[in-house]
Amino acid sequence: MSSFLFRMARWSFDHRRIVLLLWIVFAAGAIALSAASGGKENNNFTIPGTESQQAANLLTAKVPAVSGAQTQIVFAVPAGQKVTDSGAKAGIEAAMANLAKVPQVVSVSDPYTSAGAISPNGRVALDQVLYNTVPTSVNDSTLDKLQDAVAPAKAAGVQVEYSGSVYPGWLPKLSEMPELIGLLIAFCILAIALGAALAAVLPIITAVVGVLITTSLITALASVVNVASASTTVALMLGLSCGIDYGLFILSRHRNNLMLDMDIGDAVALAVGTAGSSVVFAGLTVIVALCGLALAGIPFLAVMGLTAAGAVLIALLLSLTLMPAVLGFAGMKITRFFNTRLRPGHHRKVATTAALEPQRTFGARWAAFIVRWNVPVLIIGLCFMGALAIPAFHVHLGLPSGASQPTSNTSRRAYDLTTDNFGPGFNGALTIVAEPVTSTKAAALIADKVAAVPGVVSATPGIVQNGVAVIKAIPSTGPNDPATADLVNTLRNNRATLEAGSGATTVLIGGLTASNIDTSDKLTSALPIFLIAVIGLAFILLTFAFRTILVPIKSIIGFLLSVAAAFGGEVALFQWGWGEKLLGITKGETISFLPIIMLAIIFGLSSDYEVFVVSRIKEEFTKRGEARQSVVRGTGQSARVVTAAALIMFSIFAAFLFGNDPTTKAIGFSFAAGVLLDAFVVRLTLVPAVMAIAGAKFWYHPQWFAKYVPDPDIEGEHLQERFMETHPQEMAKSNT
Repeated sequence: MSSFLFRMARWSFDHRRIVLLLWIVFAAGAIALSAASGGKENNNFTIPGTESQQAANLLTAKVPAVSGAQTQIVFAVPAGQKVTDSGAKAGIEAAMANLAKVPQVVSVSDPYTSAGAISPNGRVALDQVLYNTVPTSVNDSTLDKLQDAVAPAKAAGVQVEYSGSVYPGWLPKLSEMPELIGLLIAFCILAIALGAALAAVLPIITAVVGVLITTSLITALASVVNVASASTTVALMLGLSCGIDYGLFILSRHRNNLMLDMDIGDAVALAVGTAGSSVVFAGLTVIVALCGLALAGIPFLAVMGLTAAGAVLIALLLSLTLMPAVLGFAGMKITRFFNTRLRPGHHRKVATTAALEPQRTFGARWAAFIVRWNVPVLIIGLCFMGALAIPAFHVHLGLPSGASQPTSNTSRRAYDLTTDNFGPGFNGALTIVAEPVTSTKAAALIADKVAAVPGVVSATPGIVQNGVAVIKAIPSTGPNDPATADLVNTLRNNRATLEAGSGATTVLIGGLTASNIDTSDKLTSALPIFLIAVIGLAFILLTFAFRTILVPIKSIIGFLLSVAAAFGGEVALFQWGWGEKLLGITKGETISFLPIIMLAIIFGLSSDYEVFVVSRIKEEFTKRGEARQSVVRGTGQSARVVTAAALIMFSIFAAFLFGNDPTTKAIGFSFAAGVLLDAFVVRLTLVPAVMAIAGAKFWYHPQWFAKYVPDPDIEGEHLQERFMETHPQEMAKSNT
């Protein structure tokens, strides 16, 4: 692999104008495709194989009038007034008449004639608007006219709020501010770590090109498949962070080669042939882990994994081709350091020390401390990570609802008004679909039996059409309350009782609340399978890369520690509410798909740092054969660049905490915490401690393994041997 990457990098360097032109054409094509496709995100999910999805499919086939998108409009008057007062009623009725004329609207309910649509205190009325199409096909102009239509109600002093599967502002608007903040912090970190402006900006340029291509292709993809807004967010996070990190690893190795007086072309090619091998293994590990999200059997999660994997793949290709090209354009300017008056020559001295005397770096001194006090460090580190993981045992999974939104969001205000005036269950109505039912009397019989079930406030029969009856059941608890999930299971377990005497042979419990419950259950059941697959993948890849069994075992244990600790922090801050004031978040359930994407992404990113650190340690051990000293030198050589890379990833992920979307905040925090803990506590602390304890035994492998398993030369040992034959002076200086 290292020889192939060497040749590819040399070709990219020699033909840098062609490489640059090809990437510009590719980016322009992606942007043009995005503009022509008209794709947009969709946060409404389908969950194949679940009862709620069966109910949705049945409604689509036989009762299309109630299977499209819907908006619930909440009309509220101030305390002391009622929606039945003449002024408020006239405004609401005029609004309903306007709503019925809005394009794509097929029906508008009347709260004054619908049972249970006016709150007991008379302050709030609920109105439901149904559309003739699915949420993604509801035009923005329709939603704009929705707001215009309710103007008479607002003029009458009525507060109007929205919720449902689609409503004005239902899609979170992606702000460029988190990315800009992340990029600014990344530049500062790179400038400090590399001590040069040009060196700091090059990885950012290649990463931005990758993100531009990725987001354009995701938009085009959204025109043919459902792409959730969280998918774009995750792809942006990983595209930026991996793009910068992969470019940094290659650039850092290239500059070290230049400090050894290598020819620029040789320095670029050798950097990609050595550090690039680690980048390839790390990137492929992330990609395969993300593609593994398809194992959950949930389409939106599979799309999320594939789009994020695509972002990482593009970042990987850019680092292996465009980075050598731009390094060719940069030439020796890459070694032009900052020269401040207070510390003249400091940055050049630091870079020279890192290249020629890595044993004198702070990273080497830190590694020497870890090696000397390996047992106490290991014990303290394990106790620290274990303490952080404790909250993870009290997780409560669910999907975001209006309750998880900030109070500035209309769906949150609608949720609160409904809860305060009707009860929490009115925010999570269950849709019960019965077949075959041909009479309203049979539908009423089923509704009465549903209403008699403990935990049900009311059950109202609705439309009966084409042999299908639709019944609306209101739970006494909110959509993410565990008691609501218990109620859904109770209704499903007693469907024979519900069917008795009605002629129905099928009773399905569906609706958005039931769908969210089914999603959480399916994700929970998929976790063990996914975890086994991820651990198996890690074991195979790392065993192949390092040709020893102890490296993958250690890596897997460290990865599990990082995930558990990061997840514990997420539960404490977001679910328990410890971060409400600190992070400006709303206390709520843990997003049900967060654990599985954390497993995929933190596994991939932890493998990045494992490969980068351990490959340098193995490189030193191969050269010198001294296990403990190899740990010190290898960790010292990789500590600075891994620290910069981890801080960059952390800053990009943490920047998404400045957004308004609670899902984005939770994802950003979880990834940021996982990366920080894995890089600094696990890979730069616990890993050197364990390797110092094991010594040379760490690199043992049986003879049959050496004979039958090919050597990928991840540390570029064979490449450097061949390079030494033609460049003995340069390589001798490198090995000093």
